Amino acid sequence: MTAEFTQVTTLPVSPQRAFELSLSVEAHLRSMARSRERALGAMTSGTLTLGDEITWRAWHFGVPWTMTSRITEYDPPHRFVDEQVRGPFRAFRHEHTFREDAGSTLMTDQVTFTAPFGVLGRLAERVVLRSYLARLIAERNRYLAAAAARSAG
Repeated sequence: MTAEFTQVTTLPVSPQRAFELSLSVEAHLRSMARSRERALGAMTSGTLTLGDEITWRAWHFGVPWTMTSRITEYDPPHRFVDEQVRGPFRAFRHEHTFREDAGSTLMTDQVTFTAPFGVLGRLAERVVLRSYLARLIAERNRYLAAAAARSAG
């Protein structure tokens, strides 16, 4: 079974700037500081683009988790997709879209994932993972909105 959720966040910058900020490794790391997230391997800073892979390591539920994602679709400044290529999920896909709206940008995150472990994984999706991941994305988006406001001011 697959779980999904959508979040829409307003960023007070152009779609181009919102797109770039969303692909910034440094912005991602700062937004996930509470989970002690860090980038491992060859790519640990800079701006991601089509085909780039990055490995993240963070603490969730008191346990270290490692996930490698690849930018699989890239249409600046409108949309990009990152997908897990190695990690804890059976599947994980995060689509980011950016649309201008009255001088700001509406950023939409569409997250679709499938937990491992069959029936137990489906239970975890419904009971814990969906709401936990939605909170993580909301936390990241609050950081991006504040960073965007600082850069716009």
